[in-house]
Amino acid sequence: MTGSAFFDSPETLLKALEGVQYICSRKIATTLLIALHLGKPVLVEGPAGVGKTELAKKTAEIFRLPFIRLQCYEGLDESKALYEWKYGKQLLYTQILKDRLNDIVNSETSLTDAVRTLHRYDDLFFSPEFLEPRPLLQALQRSGGTVLLIDEIDKSDEEFEAFLLEILSDFQVSIPEIGTVRATSHPIVFLTSNDTRELGDALKRRCLHLYIPFPDAALESKIIAVRAPGVSDLLKRQLVSFIQEVRKLQLKKVPSISEAIDWARTLLFLHAECLSSELINETMNVFIKFESDGELLRDSLPDLMRKSVRGG
Repeated sequence: MTGSAFFDSPETLLKALEGVQYICSRKIATTLLIALHLGKPVLVEGPAGVGKTELAKKTAEIFRLPFIRLQCYEGLDESKALYEWKYGKQLLYTQILKDRLNDIVNSETSLTDAVRTLHRYDDLFFSPEFLEPRPLLQALQRSGGTVLLIDEIDKSDEEFEAFLLEILSDFQVSIPEIGTVRATSHPIVFLTSNDTRELGDALKRRCLHLYIPFPDAALESKIIAVRAPGVSDLLKRQLVSFIQEVRKLQLKKVPSISEAIDWARTLLFLHAECLSSELINETMNVFIKFESDGELLRDSLPDLMRKSVRGG
């Protein structure tokens, strides 16, 4: 796998991630460094919005590698993820072959020779010339390496998960009409999961596991400082404390890190210096996405203000 030689410790990799504005824990940097050294894919799990997908994107940025993303969904199969045939081009080729068929057959002295000649054209029909690579095949064929993200693998079917095993273990795939395609340079592979279903043991064995939880207050404060520069220390402290308390409520959807960043940028745009009940009510739609969650937040606001804002 590309990349392990660039970094000799988790600290150097952590610093590189911070350099592309990905603020994370040392554990994340350590896991990524081990994956690079061992040449293994990384299975990243955790709540939605904690930076799983962003980790893959920023890794590509650090190593200056192409970023290829396969978004998983129910019903995804190998024809959509690996390759498909260029049927239009094949049809055109068939028409051209049909027009030349008499000339091809008549040029041979025997039926056996004619059949043998026709078979050569049949092999061309299912050749790489007529193959349209999809994300998985693109990643294997890319010389110089790439970062491949198989996003939300838990949304795909178990059959597709089983199909991935050869790619994840050997960085190769078998195409019936062509044969085995092996990676010219091993891609750096990330798989993400929001735990909507249990993944199989066979897939997990082939990956290093990384769980990313919501950040604690200190880490989230550092994230806000980097991603929303200009927010005052007081407002940043109050915002982070408030978001941390909101995540403890029984919400349908708790605020993600990206939504906390968006809220910080919103408050900065509004020239806010500190949080107030009125300001929270006016801007909570940045991080609250269900009306029932909004009602619960409004009912809990006095207690949240007491715990976070007034304590800030």
